[in-house]
Parts: sequence; structure tokens; C-alpha cells
Amino acid sequence: MERKPHIILSSLDLERIEALLDKQPAFPGREALEAELDRADVLEPKEMPPNVVTMNSTVRFTLLESGKTNTLTLVYPKEMDGSADKVSVFAPVGIALLGLSVGAQSRMPGPSGQVTVRVDAIEFQPESAGELHR
Repeated sequence: MERKPHIILSSLDLERIEALLDKQPAFPGREALEAELDRADVLEPKEMPPNVVTMNSTVRFTLLESGKTNTLTLVYPKEMDGSADKVSVFAPVGIALLGLSVGAQSRMPGPSGQVTVRVDAIEFQPESAGELHR
């Protein structure tokens, strides 16, 4: 069995995501997101290390199989506005990125099988910017 990477969530992000899940009908990836929430270490927002992907973080990552690099902001579904620079926490790549540290890798479903995502950099993280309630 594949070992999953260590993930850390802020207590605020966890509360907000769980509240959304309580209201959200089934969607592809729901079980994967719930499993990630269940296994995460949870910290207070002010204790969040600056190298961890949190909600509203802008993260640069690479899809290892293709070598393609992207920079996206991880957002809640209601913040998806069609712009190409955002990804929902309910999307496979959003689920894979949530809680990862810089340098960590996670597997996610892709169009032609499993894809490996590696976090290369956190370009903005609300917690390290002092925006604890964003």
C-alpha cells in the first residue's frame, strides 16, 4: 500500500470544509477529501508552518508525470469564478494539495490514471501573512 504524505490543516480550514461537506451533496472525490481531513494533523491558524498549503494559499506545483508546472490558489467552491488561477478544494488537485508541505508529493486521479503532484513553493499563505480569518 502506498504511504500518504504527512498533511497539516488549520483548525479554521477544517471547520469550514466540514461545514461545506455537511451541506454538499455527493461529488466525485468526496470520500478522498473526507479521508484527508480525518488523517490530518490540526493546528491553530497562528501555529501553521509557512511551508504548508492552506486554504487561500497560492501554490506552485508540478505534475511529475508530465513535468507541467502550475501556480494556483486553493479556494472554497463558492470562490470559483471561472478564472484559470484558482482550484477548488473539492477538485482532485485541490484535495491532493491541501495540507502538503513544500517538497511533498501526493497522488491523485487523473484523466489517464494516477498522477503525482509535488509542491514546489508557497507563493502566498494567509496565515503567514497574518490574515488568519481570510
